[in-house]
Amino acid sequence: MGRWSQIHIAGKPADLFEPSRPVDPARGVLALHGFDLRTLADDPVFTPLLDERGLYAICPHGGQCWWGSRICGQFDADIDPLSFLHERLLPEVTERWGIQPPLLAAMGVEMGGQGALRLAYRWPREFAVVAAISPAVDFQNRHGWGTALDEMYPTRESARQETATLELHPLNWPRHQLIVCDPLDPEWFEGTERLISKLSSIGIPFEDNLRLSAQGDLNAYTRQIAPQVIDFLAERLERETMRA
Repeated sequence: MGRWSQIHIAGKPADLFEPSRPVDPARGVLALHGFDLRTLADDPVFTPLLDERGLYAICPHGGQCWWGSRICGQFDADIDPLSFLHERLLPEVTERWGIQPPLLAAMGVEMGGQGALRLAYRWPREFAVVAAISPAVDFQNRHGWGTALDEMYPTRESARQETATLELHPLNWPRHQLIVCDPLDPEWFEGTERLISKLSSIGIPFEDNLRLSAQGDLNAYTRQIAPQVIDFLAERLERETMRA
């Protein structure tokens, strides 16, 4: 089995997974945690799946930054989370493991799921493969709850203007998308369904799973859907190696 370790990038911690037998050329997954702050290093379901597929993984710690494009004081006073991932984390991955874009997929859960989508929508050629688990697409609904969102956005409407649904560009999008959500998710299903509807109406290719359910339990759902997500990422990254 591969092993987990931890490093710091520009002073910020990140969990690293190195598989026992990495695939060649090297490829990996940038995984963004949800509101509970748990990374893949805390979830034993993902570790054997990553190892079986020979994928590296990097899981930065971001606090309640919502993985957005606004300065978040509890994350950093000078750089927003998305820019940090693109400008500082991505070069670290390339230097450490030799993974060249677009062979680093983006994925995330809840808060991290919408962050992964926004990352891929902003830089679709570098993050051509993305998977979102129960993404907090309509995160503006939590504005006013006393989280970091209140610091980042003055109003609920200003937050809504930066959701993944509105940031999606009809002519510039990641080549491979998987969006999954428990249909009984009490908070994030409606926004996920709306995003999928927009993708369909524009004609942007994607895959989804809105059928599997864990009765609204996000942690149980993540464990159940994990094999499909990792299989998708591994297979689509393999396709990207053939494009090179």
